[in-house]
Amino acid sequence: MATVREMKATIRQSAGKGAARAERRQGRVPGVIYGDDKAPLSISLDYHELRQRIYAGHFLTTVYDLDLDGTKHRVIPRDYQLDPVKDFPLHVDFMRLGVGATIRVSIPVHAINAEASPGVKRGGSVNIVNHAVEVRCPADAIPESIEVDLTGLEVAHSIHLSDIQLPPNVRPTAADDVTLVTIVPPSGFVEEGAAPAEGAAAAPAAEKKS
Repeated sequence: MATVREMKATIRQSAGKGAARAERRQGRVPGVIYGDDKAPLSISLDYHELRQRIYAGHFLTTVYDLDLDGTKHRVIPRDYQLDPVKDFPLHVDFMRLGVGATIRVSIPVHAINAEASPGVKRGGSVNIVNHAVEVRCPADAIPESIEVDLTGLEVAHSIHLSDIQLPPNVRPTAADDVTLVTIVPPSGFVEEGAAPAEGAAAAPAAEKKS
């Protein structure tokens, strides 16, 4: 089961751009809770706490018990806005999670054991083609990442999503198979591989001339 974290919030009595700016002047970030067939709630959160949560990573895949003036709401962040210049949070959206909820979420892709890849040892570089994969899974069992084991992977070879065993009840939303990681050949790799073939082709020509 995914770890559920706690965060505090307060009800916002007023909505609109003016009210949102007033919240920010007071060191708070406006937000909204929606979903689960209930009316949306306008809320505000402490700026410093929210900023820390966002920049700690995994914010959009973490389930929270949002303490709203003493009442807890099980939610997951669905989106947030940052200032385009200063990168501080401007707004955040949370989705309510009902009992047994299943959600769509993007899971980051992590490559592991690169040192055990023959392709890397020969000078190839690891190219993560898709940095995240969207899946559907239970809200209380969101994987932290999709680990791609590079052990034994040769130059110019790839690992696809179909090669990965996902946790139970985790299903990709896309019907098509996708490439996750490939080992890019080092510079000159193709030329070196083609050199013996070129030499073999040149030999008969030389024999004919003689």
